[in-house]
Amino acid sequence: MRLTNTPNTSERLARPVRSGASAAVGFLIVLEFGSGLLQGWMAPLLPAIATTHGASPASLNWIMAIYLLATVVAVPVLAKLGDMFGHKRLLVFATAAVAAGSVLVAFAPSFEWLLVGRALQAPLGAFLPLEFAIVRHKDPENTGRSIGRLVGALTLGGVAGGLISGLVMDALDSLTLTLLVPGIFMALCVPVVALLVPETTLLKKGSIDWAGAALLGLGMLALLGGVSNGNTLGWGNPLVVGGIGVGTAFLVGWVLVERAVAHPLIDLQVLTRGIGLPVIMALLVGAQMFASNTPSSLFLRADPALGYGYGLNASAAGLVLASYAFALFLGATFSDHLAKRIGAKGTTIGGGLVSGLGYVLMVMWPGTVLTFSAWLFISGVASGILIGVLPTVIVQRAPADSVGIASAMYNTSRSVGGAIAGAAFVLVMSSVVTTTTASGVASAVPSHDSYRIVWGTCAALCFVVSLLATKLKSAPAQDPASNPTDSATSDDPAENALSTSSISKA
Repeated sequence: MRLTNTPNTSERLARPVRSGASAAVGFLIVLEFGSGLLQGWMAPLLPAIATTHGASPASLNWIMAIYLLATVVAVPVLAKLGDMFGHKRLLVFATAAVAAGSVLVAFAPSFEWLLVGRALQAPLGAFLPLEFAIVRHKDPENTGRSIGRLVGALTLGGVAGGLISGLVMDALDSLTLTLLVPGIFMALCVPVVALLVPETTLLKKGSIDWAGAALLGLGMLALLGGVSNGNTLGWGNPLVVGGIGVGTAFLVGWVLVERAVAHPLIDLQVLTRGIGLPVIMALLVGAQMFASNTPSSLFLRADPALGYGYGLNASAAGLVLASYAFALFLGATFSDHLAKRIGAKGTTIGGGLVSGLGYVLMVMWPGTVLTFSAWLFISGVASGILIGVLPTVIVQRAPADSVGIASAMYNTSRSVGGAIAGAAFVLVMSSVVTTTTASGVASAVPSHDSYRIVWGTCAALCFVVSLLATKLKSAPAQDPASNPTDSATSDDPAENALSTSSISKA
């Protein structure tokens, strides 16, 4: 039947589509809050994990390292499979895997099994790419707002996890039950996603590029493994040099394979012509945002007798860092409002400039703990704007059937930037030191100049993001026929009717 696209008919038919899309975004926001909750849950429990499993302080680093390394492999593959077989289907799988990994972490009989559970939680990193694809396909007009809310929910969940897990541990007096809480949350999310989140209908044709996936995963594992251990083992250590060299070789091989196969894991032409610039910007944003957390925490807790720092205890320092995370939430949540007023380019330029200004003030005038917290908050809001608007830029520029893998490249680039910058900052803080004497024993600690170098570098990265943003071009117009919300294969009869109306008008 051919429908006439009168305003009343269009409005009446579009209303249930928007309602269903809004409900789906709401469910995804809850899921993303749970993702942040789990990511913030572990840090306060590390001392209890060390006591329970007899793990050394050095071994505790593997709790985060094994998760990050596993995400490097899991995220691109899951996102690509989502583009090919349905993003909701892969999101259900990822949520179930994270729930299973969380249960294993809680009941792990040994530290080694706990690490296996952490590796099983790696699909957590694929949540955002899969969610971005769903909101782009189901509600393209509100993609920016939805992405901002999802990123905001992630950061808010991280704040809540860091603040609540210690309280839950004190109340339950059981490490197993405390670790089980986010696992139960994720298990409850599995049927919610399976039953209430709509599936995407525009799927990418082709086969899975397993060779490309293996080369990319192995290359990133080796490269990041070498970089992350450089400060511990020494940058001249054969394992470090070999890891970086082998990783680089695998990545070169990956590029050659991607250029040769018919259906690559990542279309390099899309990366170089469409989303390459914002992906590079995301790497720089991740570098300054993730790698500055540890130096900021150390600065807040440093003894003022050193000539810097505020001597805060762990709880007080945690509150200051929580305010930074809350600032990220605010910035991400309101990023779409700014982008609609001044455009994505102007928003990104402004976000980079303001975030860089915050770091400059930390270098030039740290002042009291209140002024330092204010600079940190300002930088956090601006960084939140960047992490809210950049994925929208990427999603809007990605081909409609490749949103998942494009979003995965955004997520992975942020993680890579954070890992590399984190290793570089550790090197700076272990090299630019001052000597202090406690109980007659002299020891070397980071000097004030080391913090200035770190924050100055972060400011420079932010300013480079602003400079690169001036080169951003408007997103290409999307072909209405490729818009999944107009697909005749939609499960929603109202969507199918609206599709017919839209095509008739065209």
